Amino acid sequence: MSAHHQHNHSSNISEKNLLIATILNFLIAFAEIAGGLISNSLSLISDSLHNLSDAIAILVAYIAHRIGKKNSNTRKTFGYKRFEIIVALFNAAVLIVISFFLFYEAVLRFLEPEPIKGKLMLTVAIIGFIANLFSVLLLKKDSKKNLNMKAAYLHLLGDTLSSVAVIVGGILIIKFNLYWVDPLITVLIGLYILKESYSILKQAGNILMQSAPENLNLEEIQTEVEELPDIANMHHVHAWNLTDKSIHFECHIDLKKDLKLSEVQLIRSKIEGILRDNYSINHLTIQFEYDCCGNKELIKNNKNC
Repeated sequence: MSAHHQHNHSSNISEKNLLIATILNFLIAFAEIAGGLISNSLSLISDSLHNLSDAIAILVAYIAHRIGKKNSNTRKTFGYKRFEIIVALFNAAVLIVISFFLFYEAVLRFLEPEPIKGKLMLTVAIIGFIANLFSVLLLKKDSKKNLNMKAAYLHLLGDTLSSVAVIVGGILIIKFNLYWVDPLITVLIGLYILKESYSILKQAGNILMQSAPENLNLEEIQTEVEELPDIANMHHVHAWNLTDKSIHFECHIDLKKDLKLSEVQLIRSKIEGILRDNYSINHLTIQFEYDCCGNKELIKNNKNC
């Protein structure tokens, strides 16, 4: 016997804010590319590449959100929500590649410093900072709603911080002709991008591998469920994230007695309440049994029941 409860968890993402942030980032990127080439600033060019990748990332995030809203069907029984995780993984991987490109270009500049037009570099960086900050404020609220939006938000936050670094670099170049500051800032921007991207890459990878959520203690759940009077054992547990917000859980429940269906329904309701209230599990499938499964380990190790 099994029971499956499906709930609707709409993200209510602001698509208008996503589009505004996308347009702004494309404009910033093109302005910084032009400004970087004219001023000969590698940090400005690196910031423009970062902005360009972010504009693409946010555009893809918008598309992924639209696709993720499509209804389930007989082929995609879980719907299209997982597409947002795939996009988050792709965005993070692209940023990691960009980071190593920035490191390479920075090393070349360290070895052969070149004069930079600091005033132009500073002006363009300030414009980029204002536009990036506005985009960050637009997406801050939505960044907590799913991993894809978090990735887009971190892209923009990284842009804002890198714009601050470029502004500082522009001031130092204007005042003291410290041209080596330019590749140094590039390296710092790259390290920040690398750190944040790895975090998203790891989380998205775990979701796609259907790993159990890190904050979910399966042994603790087993102990709590088995304290219910009519339950002999909980085994063959599977727990995974469909998205970063949606936890799915399935298990076998071995009963102490051969109960009526109406009595089993009451037990199921109690288990559902424990998992929902104590562990935020919102999708549950239970297979009830009465002394029919030989292997009763918590995790099934590819053995037939």
